[in-house]
Amino acid sequence: MEPFRILFLGDIVGEPGRKAVIEHLPGLRKELLLDFIIVNGENAAGGRGITPRIAIDLLRAGAAVITTGDHVWDQPEVVDYFPTEPRLLRPINYPPDTPGQGSVVLETPKGKVAVIQAQGRSFMQPPLENPFLAVEAEAKRLRTEGIQMIFVDLHAETTSEKIAMGWALDGLVSVVAGTHTHVQTADERVLPGGTGCLTDAGMCGPDDSVLGRSVESVVWRFRTGMPTRFPIASGPVRLCGLVAEIDPASGCCLGIARFNRLLPGGEGRETPPQG
Repeated sequence: MEPFRILFLGDIVGEPGRKAVIEHLPGLRKELLLDFIIVNGENAAGGRGITPRIAIDLLRAGAAVITTGDHVWDQPEVVDYFPTEPRLLRPINYPPDTPGQGSVVLETPKGKVAVIQAQGRSFMQPPLENPFLAVEAEAKRLRTEGIQMIFVDLHAETTSEKIAMGWALDGLVSVVAGTHTHVQTADERVLPGGTGCLTDAGMCGPDDSVLGRSVESVVWRFRTGMPTRFPIASGPVRLCGLVAEIDPASGCCLGIARFNRLLPGGEGRETPPQG
């Protein structure tokens, strides 16, 4: 069977990011010969959280699963939406009675695919249960059910926690991708046990910004130390993430590459997919 190709896009930031993702997902599916698309939507609503309407729009555009993170509950209306949409994930290491779920299994023509969402604990609020134990237990459960292709989004602050998660799950899951810091790292690799890793997938949002926010406001805050609002920036949008190929039979990652593209209007400063 041919490899299973996944596109994962990092944190979608505000209206510029979500509009760009919604517009370009259908074309990316064809261009990159994708079987499956996952997006992190936790900053999609004005930079904080996600709404039911935005989640529906992303799913209709072609996202198979939407992951989140520490801003998951920032939009109150999403709380009641979670139990109705299993393809929208909250971190699995919340207490069991939290609305929604932290993993999902979907059928595809090439077999079942599981996606697990977890949140790190180092410098993260709110402090949740140990993500290493929660993800390992869920991955082992999925394996016992015969599911080989497993993708993990670890939403965490520190590079060490995200790198450690990859090593901890090596050979147990297909891909571990980090999110949250909005800056794409350049350390993509396949570990010895067959797990593909990237410490941070980056963000989908305004390129001329500070993590998607207005440059002027953030610089002013650093210069003065005074509180201010951080509006979403404008201008050309960059989409960042990864493309991974997985062996459907074994679940091993056959290859992983960064995806980094400045969309038209960016004066030609496009970075093609790596690899």
